[in-house]
Amino acid sequence: MTRALVLQSDFGISDGAVSAMHGVAHSVDHQLSIFDLTHDIPPFNIWEGSYRLWQTIAYWTKGTVFVSVVDPGVGSTRRSIGVKTGSGHYVITPDNGTLTHVSRTEGIVEVREIDEKVNRLPRSGESYTFHGRDIYAYTGARLAAGVINFEEIGPALDPASLERIPVKDPEVGETSASGIIDILDIRFGNLWTNIPRDFFNMIDVRYGDTLKVTITHNGDEVYRNSMTFGRSFADTHKGEPLVYVNSLDNLAVAINQGSFARAYNIRTGSNWTIDFEK
Repeated sequence: MTRALVLQSDFGISDGAVSAMHGVAHSVDHQLSIFDLTHDIPPFNIWEGSYRLWQTIAYWTKGTVFVSVVDPGVGSTRRSIGVKTGSGHYVITPDNGTLTHVSRTEGIVEVREIDEKVNRLPRSGESYTFHGRDIYAYTGARLAAGVINFEEIGPALDPASLERIPVKDPEVGETSASGIIDILDIRFGNLWTNIPRDFFNMIDVRYGDTLKVTITHNGDEVYRNSMTFGRSFADTHKGEPLVYVNSLDNLAVAINQGSFARAYNIRTGSNWTIDFEK
């Protein structure tokens, strides 16, 4: 059975790297359906690679094979793996924390270490810096095309042994909700948090209410202001900040027709915390 193959990396598209990955996958099976998740992950940013994978994976059909390559440790002793998620998807990736968000939400039910003696592009054995092409795209394509089954990727590993990035869980109090800035809505510069909309229901925050918003980085305050909780950007004037519910049903912060991230030099990760208070 042929499955879709979805590619993600931090390679960009200004050179031939992504095209080479497509070419390798196409050479495995020229009828294989190959798609791109994104290749604009900031270089070496494993956190963002982990998030973008989670953000997308649930919307693809069960059995889809994902190849995610954000690999600052390429050529080192870090493991190359294939996993089966609790939602029935497959991911081929380096074991460096890229599966952090997926493992927390979908779960990882089985892990295999890639056997490079079998699952490696022929005549690439002396190449140590382009595993995205030589190992991950090749193995992912072979799995998606049905050339190999999941067990033929390599020996089994304990899912508990996977590398994970530290994540701070959201919290709710009597009058406040707090969490981290999980990711940026890149094109528009909005801040997407890991705080679910239900937390506002728990503290009786309603559309139109004014909230005090505080952002800290490594414990140091970098932003504090009051803003409206709105249904959409139409609830504020151009240039004004607002809190809203994003497409993942989590709370987010934006400037109407502006970039909040750029205006206040905000980034993402577990060391960027945000607090909403009534």
